[in-house]
Amino acid sequence: MVNIDKLRGKIVEKRCTVETLAEKMDIDRSTLYRRINGGGLDFTIGEVNKIVESLGLTNEEAIQIFFAQPVA
Repeated sequence: MVNIDKLRGKIVEKRCTVETLAEKMDIDRSTLYRRINGGGLDFTIGEVNKIVESLGLTNEEAIQIFFAQPVA
């Protein structure tokens, strides 16, 4: 499960926008918005790799964002 709040936080922290990130990933911004807002399919492995590369995330940050386990 993707930790959307952490992803959004990293986008802001890296002084990026969803539009800019979508351009770097070579996908339509509406597709990225849907992925982030849960209105579409989950991120593919390729998309995750592009996000990690585009935002310069560390392995730990990527794990916290894309492989977070919900805590009850």
